[in-house]
Amino acid sequence: MSGEAAKMEVGPGVPERPDLGKSLCIITGASRGLGRSLARVVAPRLGPGSRLVLVARSGDRLRELERELAGAALPGAGLRISRVEADLSGEEGLQRVLSSVTSGQDQGQPPERLLLINNAGSLGDISKFVVDFTKPAEVSGYLALNFTSAVCLTASVLKAFPKRENLLRTVINVSSLCAIQPFKSWSLYCAGKAAREMMFRVLAAEEPDVRVLNYAPGPLDTEMQEKARSESADPELRQAFTSMHQNGRLVDCRDSAGKLVDILVRDEFESGAHVDYYDQ
Repeated sequence: MSGEAAKMEVGPGVPERPDLGKSLCIITGASRGLGRSLARVVAPRLGPGSRLVLVARSGDRLRELERELAGAALPGAGLRISRVEADLSGEEGLQRVLSSVTSGQDQGQPPERLLLINNAGSLGDISKFVVDFTKPAEVSGYLALNFTSAVCLTASVLKAFPKRENLLRTVINVSSLCAIQPFKSWSLYCAGKAAREMMFRVLAAEEPDVRVLNYAPGPLDTEMQEKARSESADPELRQAFTSMHQNGRLVDCRDSAGKLVDILVRDEFESGAHVDYYDQ
């Protein structure tokens, strides 16, 4: 069902106590890499009556993930999974996600926790240096997906679920070391991550009741990493990532996803803080 939200219920599973409570959890970029691992790690820790909304542009991969989660033994009885195929760089994709997220709000008891994980993003053209970006459309197109979409989706979801008693609202920005440190030939990626991080820090200052976290997941072993090793224009950076891969120093997505969920469960971070996978 291309371009539309699809829902599936997951029945009761093993008798294990979930620790994220009854939640509405939204994960963007859920079809691959960290987003996919986050869905797998989060699902067993959602309480009975929760909803998990998986957003990505790749419909086939989303359907595979949905089937996998539906067949798993999950502790949260009646977990509802929604699959939304959407390109978040445009207004249509944003509205598609909001329609799925807000559907059925009046059915049953409202969630105790709103959890929005802004994970969707792209590396951009890393074969170029700053002086090579002479076309405005290329830069603005990159920012539409990697910055503007995160701003507008976050704002829209928070408006759809305003502050109320007994609702914990948490927003996560999947950040990067690149948000605070320059990487040669990764100018678009660094700029996008830096802009997102500052925007979420401002959100934390403006909305003290919203818990905001900038989480840097570490150098993940993903398809994006393969691209980094082969296409980075800067030879030193390319060699550094190649060495990390050869020496087994890349981070497994499931390990990083697990650490993020543990951080959310403890809920001890300063709102707006930048927390790295390697932080204690």
